[in-house]
Amino acid sequence: MHKNAAMQKTDIASLGEFNLIERLATLVECAQPSTVKGIGDDAAVVRYEQAETLVSTELWLEGVHFDLTYTPLKHLGYKTVVAGISDIYAMNATPRQILLSIGVSKRFFVEDLEAIYAGVKAACARYGLDLVGGDTAPSMTGMTIGITVIGEAPHDKIVYRSGGKKTDLLCLTGNLGAAYMGLQLLEREKRVFEGHSRKQPQFQGFEYILERYLKPEARKDIIDAMAAINLRPTAMIDVSDGLASEVLHLCRQSQCGARIYLERLPIAAETFRMADEIQIDAVTAALHGGDDYELLFTVPLSSYDTLRKDLQNVDIIGHLCDASEGAFLITPDNQAVELRAQGWKKDEADA
Repeated sequence: MHKNAAMQKTDIASLGEFNLIERLATLVECAQPSTVKGIGDDAAVVRYEQAETLVSTELWLEGVHFDLTYTPLKHLGYKTVVAGISDIYAMNATPRQILLSIGVSKRFFVEDLEAIYAGVKAACARYGLDLVGGDTAPSMTGMTIGITVIGEAPHDKIVYRSGGKKTDLLCLTGNLGAAYMGLQLLEREKRVFEGHSRKQPQFQGFEYILERYLKPEARKDIIDAMAAINLRPTAMIDVSDGLASEVLHLCRQSQCGARIYLERLPIAAETFRMADEIQIDAVTAALHGGDDYELLFTVPLSSYDTLRKDLQNVDIIGHLCDASEGAFLITPDNQAVELRAQGWKKDEADA
């Protein structure tokens, strides 16, 4: 960072914690009827009538969950909210309020926090949320972000991972592997930039996978569409850690096995193209990559016609079966490959 640029920014210590909170609080406003009291007291107050309350939390660590070399702070704020509310949508519920806590080291300025809040504000506006509280604290190791999401749903509308039944259809929103390929592109260009500081990153033609990683969206549209046709999944989970691990989570909770079919996995053309460039199998990325924030859900066979006619952007990728049959990926030549919760590790992917 150039010295002149740093002098134009406001040191966090110069404001103090309470003045900082007051300054950040001016960037948000509450609009939800269920928000009784937002930022400004010892605790937020929310009130739901005739509904269950759902709570989920996410913790993001710099160097583990995000790299600020290529992640704009505004995008980081937006993505943190999306990751948090995706868990609430996966319960067939509606997120209403969020609490945001941030730990920052001395290399960050007030304007950096305001950039994060700008992303949070944009996400709140898109998804109809109120930011009602949180905390700020100094950090010795960089940046940490914690988000807690509060949602609500009628008791009879909540969907758990445990409701799947044998012969239920396995359905998936969107496509898989694009976010992971976006991350690999960013990591590749970071290495090039570090070796040649004047070389410009080569991102042209890969805008889609970059957006999937840097600014994903939660599937509120699918939840709303299912509600409109009165379709309630029997089980549901969000796909944030790779399809294979999420299928196994759902199978374990529902005490079922599963069959998913390789040729039915939705993978975008850009994902295949990037996979070819860096010699990574796109199907492996779809099965084990992360940050997709899609929804995996099950419906009875009897819902097939309704699903195909009235629900867009959803693919039927397989079905549940008896637990004794295990969970397998079926290839086009009818080979069965056992699903394993492998996941990706950043250092292994970079090797």
